[in-house]
Amino acid sequence: MKEDKTDCIFCRIIERKLEASIVYEDETVIAIMDLQPVNPGHVLVIPKEHIPYIDHSHDDAGAYMFKIGIKINEALKKSSIPCEGVNYLLADGEAAGQEVFHAHLHVFPRFKADGFGFRFSEKYYAPTERTELDRLASEIKKQIV
Repeated sequence: MKEDKTDCIFCRIIERKLEASIVYEDETVIAIMDLQPVNPGHVLVIPKEHIPYIDHSHDDAGAYMFKIGIKINEALKKSSIPCEGVNYLLADGEAAGQEVFHAHLHVFPRFKADGFGFRFSEKYYAPTERTELDRLASEIKKQIV
């Protein structure tokens, strides 16, 4: 079920109706510690405007979330938190793994043998034919406005 603003956990955090450990906040975004972190130091960057999906936002929302995510990346690397690298993840839509329907960017520190990883299907390892790539590129290109 898609959440609307009235039952959105992130909106309740932004409105201070729920507790959160705040890392950063300005007039546009809030960054909080994830309650179920991939690794210690896992942060969520959340626009204060209720945006269910990133493509429903104004043009700068995604870019601004990544700008703050980069600041958090830098801070993680300077901190005592184990951080040899950083992953950014923005799940847009249920099929992509989005569970809270208020756009948000995950910023999580990585280190060797942290137990986290991506799982690829067998078809990932077989290169796609150029004609198919060109066909897909053309289809996408037609939709860019």
